[in-house]
Amino acid sequence: MNLTVEIALDEQVELCREGNKQAFYDVYHRYVKAMLNSSMRVLNNLADAEDTVQEAFIDAFNSLDKFTYKSSFEAWLRRIVINKSISLLRKKKIQWVDTEIGNINAGDDAELDEDDFSADIDRIRRAIAKLPENYRVIFNLFVIDGLKQEEIAALLNISHNNVRTIYHRARKKVIDTVNAIA
Repeated sequence: MNLTVEIALDEQVELCREGNKQAFYDVYHRYVKAMLNSSMRVLNNLADAEDTVQEAFIDAFNSLDKFTYKSSFEAWLRRIVINKSISLLRKKKIQWVDTEIGNINAGDDAELDEDDFSADIDRIRRAIAKLPENYRVIFNLFVIDGLKQEEIAALLNISHNNVRTIYHRARKKVIDTVNAIA
């Protein structure tokens, strides 16, 4: 039994492969806002995010022959955007090592009220923005962009345990900040 999912051909992407200028324009405008949001969640700097997204589109359009519909075009493009965003953070020498000492206990999750995440979106966004950069990036990649912790670890060249620890601490800080803002 074949469990692979067939992704339908995207007509606009196929037109891009043929060099259709209008298709490039249409694909760009279909995805630019979502890609800018993804880059902003990583970089937290509009100018850097805009530059990164532009570079990602150029790379994607120049590499259309490598896109094979194993995922949607949007997912493929988002991966390029996230990789470029993380590369920029590396150039800025962001430290991915957790600076706090200690481990997260399995019982810590029990103390956190999941209903806190259904609170006002604005408070959550402000709380996420207050996170240290390494916490914010890992939190956003996991929660917002839906990457698995193992994928994040591979992207950032850090251990899965470090990603898990930073995520749990970031999550706790977001909850604590949301509760303090309330």
